[in-house]
Amino acid sequence: MSKYFHSVTLDVSKCVGCTSCLKRCPTEAIRIRKGRARIIDERCIDCGECIRVCPYHAKGAVTSPLSIINRFRYKIALPAPALYGQFKDLNAAALIPAALRMMGFDHVSEVAHGADIVSRAVMERLEKPDCPTPLISSSCPAVVRLIQTRFPELIGNIVDVKSPMEVTAIQARRAFCEAQGVPEDEVGCFFITPCAAKMTAIRNPLGHETSAVNGAISFLEVYGVLSDLLRKNTAKPDFAHFPATSFGVNWARIGGEAISVGVNEALAVDGIDNVIRVLEEIENGRLPEVKYFEGLACLGGCVGGPLTFENMFIARNRIRLLAQMLPKTRPERKIPDEELEALRDQLYLDRPLKPLETVRLDEDFKTAMDKLSRIEKLRKELPGLDCGSCGSPTCQALAEDIVQGYATELNCIHLLKERLRIMASQMVEMSEATRE
Repeated sequence: MSKYFHSVTLDVSKCVGCTSCLKRCPTEAIRIRKGRARIIDERCIDCGECIRVCPYHAKGAVTSPLSIINRFRYKIALPAPALYGQFKDLNAAALIPAALRMMGFDHVSEVAHGADIVSRAVMERLEKPDCPTPLISSSCPAVVRLIQTRFPELIGNIVDVKSPMEVTAIQARRAFCEAQGVPEDEVGCFFITPCAAKMTAIRNPLGHETSAVNGAISFLEVYGVLSDLLRKNTAKPDFAHFPATSFGVNWARIGGEAISVGVNEALAVDGIDNVIRVLEEIENGRLPEVKYFEGLACLGGCVGGPLTFENMFIARNRIRLLAQMLPKTRPERKIPDEELEALRDQLYLDRPLKPLETVRLDEDFKTAMDKLSRIEKLRKELPGLDCGSCGSPTCQALAEDIVQGYATELNCIHLLKERLRIMASQMVEMSEATRE
């Protein structure tokens, strides 16, 4: 059994083995065997790219159902900033918290405000003399796991501040319990998520033992009810209880975090393939001028998450327009020292991030080295076309699969054609010899 929980799942009954996901997986976590896809748990980072590209909807995400909130006496909603961009004719971001309360939540705490808090904490980290260059954002769990899987040398560059989702949950639960005089175990915090990776980060926390969040409910789960409430003008904006700034709301868009942190020498990159290319440049020391790196797995940022409803470009523009209506106060001015100090004990990661172990060649070192030598020899014999017809994403991956016993050389259609050509030639020679 895998030691990892994964939100991204495969419905084998819908899979036709088309290789769309195989070619797009950034960590080569997918294989096609016996005409169906297979996900290698140890390599999956739950980026959701396979969900996005599968034309047969064979990939999905396990998230919390809306009914999960009934397990707690008191329920707190934590809407991601990207949620504000999902609705047409939304004239104020403050309408969303009001509508969520009408859905049954006792309190709503905006993750956009948590983003303001994190922005200020990151600013402090950047000012320390031991700050690595570039400092890498920890806000996208898929990118953090990508680094743990493919770029372990950069783990030390990841900022040791918890994500806005976690910070918001910690602050919201504390404040609610103090105000209402209730025990913490009766309060559930639920993140309204645009992506699968957040669900995984709740079940397998990054840099801390347990998550302060009790579940992740997808945008798709709440969209219908929220849009109905907003369309009927039932919800009224609650500006008095909407503390987020335009900077916090803009975290939903690519570049919003970098602007919020206030570093001129920042680089914001969206799309997992683009993030990989830039991380390779950073790893090779080719971007010495970059001081802060904001990497988001989804194109456009969180507004382009695989569990969103609205078109990414439309949602991104809506976020921009809604942010213009909010205060332009910088996070360092918005977040007082007292608020930051009150969270100081739980604001930072308390466990070091470590490389994620992918599939080992063998437990025995000598055997592993022998397999590595065989893989290198096989790779040179393969055509190097990386066509994916064999069911492995690249010729290198096929060589590894062959050595591990998961495939054979005849999985390669080009080697198979050559073998058939030789066999046909031999049969012709045998036929001619028989006639003689």
